[in-house]
Amino acid sequence: MRPGAAGEPPRREPRPAQPKRLELARALATEPEVLLLDEIGAGLTDAEAAELVATITQLRDRGLAIVWIEHIVHVLVQVVERLVCLAQGRVIADGEPDAVMRSPAVIDAYLGTAVA
Repeated sequence: MRPGAAGEPPRREPRPAQPKRLELARALATEPEVLLLDEIGAGLTDAEAAELVATITQLRDRGLAIVWIEHIVHVLVQVVERLVCLAQGRVIADGEPDAVMRSPAVIDAYLGTAVA
């Protein structure tokens, strides 16, 4: 919370989900054929992430094509049918989410060979 001017109640900072919902609504108002999402899951609580997953799933099920760039992988894999993983600007895995997540190239790139 930020203090307000003298005599005003303190103002609350919006949760990260509020501006993200607004941006999503703006994008959907244009009736896109393809929706591009960039890190929309960043900063969300678990409850907010669950709401996001439900919303994106509904949009996907209505036939909207979605390209989603995300580092919050556990959110992403709940929705996507295909996962493309990049490392240093190159595609290192492409396919069903479970297969991509088990890919030795992905494990090596993001966890290191000592973990694999």
